[in-house]
Amino acid sequence: MAMQFLNRGFSIRKLLVALVWLFYTLAAPTALGGKEPTPETGAALLKPYTAQYKTSARGMSLTLKRELKLGQNGVYTLTNGGGILIVGFKEKCQFRVEGTRVIPSSYVYQGTGLMNRRREVHFTEGADTLRSLYKDKWYDLPYTENTLDRMSQQEQLRLLLLNDPTPTDDVVITVADGKRVKDYTLVFVAEETLQTPLGKVDTLHFKRIHDNPDRKSDTWVAPAWDFLMVKTIHIEDGKPVEGIITGATIDGKKIGSQTK
Repeated sequence: MAMQFLNRGFSIRKLLVALVWLFYTLAAPTALGGKEPTPETGAALLKPYTAQYKTSARGMSLTLKRELKLGQNGVYTLTNGGGILIVGFKEKCQFRVEGTRVIPSSYVYQGTGLMNRRREVHFTEGADTLRSLYKDKWYDLPYTENTLDRMSQQEQLRLLLLNDPTPTDDVVITVADGKRVKDYTLVFVAEETLQTPLGKVDTLHFKRIHDNPDRKSDTWVAPAWDFLMVKTIHIEDGKPVEGIITGATIDGKKIGSQTK
C-alpha cells in the first residue's frame, strides 16, 4: 500500500512538472518581426486580469490560477499556481512596462510537498549580468535588455500583440531559466476559431520550433480577450499535456459566455 502511494505520488509529481512546463514551452518574444520593441507614446497597456485553466495529462487534471495586478507604483505583479494531492507550486514575477517593452525585476518559483524546490531570477537594469537560483546554487548569467523570465515573457507577447495584432514573421525569445539564458523561436501558424468552455472565440495559433522533432508545442491566444492564452498543448514522448481556459476576467469584467 505504501509503495502504491509512493508510486502515485511520483506520477503526480511528474504530472505537475509537465503542467508547469506546459505554460513555458510557448513563451513570449523579445522581438517580433525582427524588430526591437521601442517605447511608443500611446501604446496599448496591459490590463489586470484573472484566468483559470483546466490542465490535464496522464489521466489526471488540475486547475491553474493566474492573476495580473498593477500597483500604484506602476509595477505589475503576475502570480500563478496550482496543486494536486501532495504536490503543488506557486510563482510570482514583477515587472514594469515602457512603451511596448516589458522590463522584469524578479521571478520566484516555489514548489510544495513532493516538489519542494525553489527557483529565482533577479534583474538589475543596466547591469551586464543577472542572478539566477537553480538547485540551491546561484549563477551569474549574461543580461541584455531583452532578456525575460519564465512568466514575464508571456506578458511581453501579449503587449506586443496588443500594439501590433497582425503577426507575420517568426518570434524570437530570450529567457533566463536555471543556469542558462536560452533562445527560442515561435512561428505564427494561422487564425483559427476554437470552441472553449467560454464559448467560441477567434484565435491566433503559434507553434514553437524544437530541435527534437518528437516534441511539439502549440498555443492559441484570443485577440478579443486581450490576447489571453486560450489553449496550449505540449507533446513529448508521444504524451500530450493540454491546458484550456475555463474562466477569466479582464479589468474586473468577465469574458465570453460568463457575461450572459
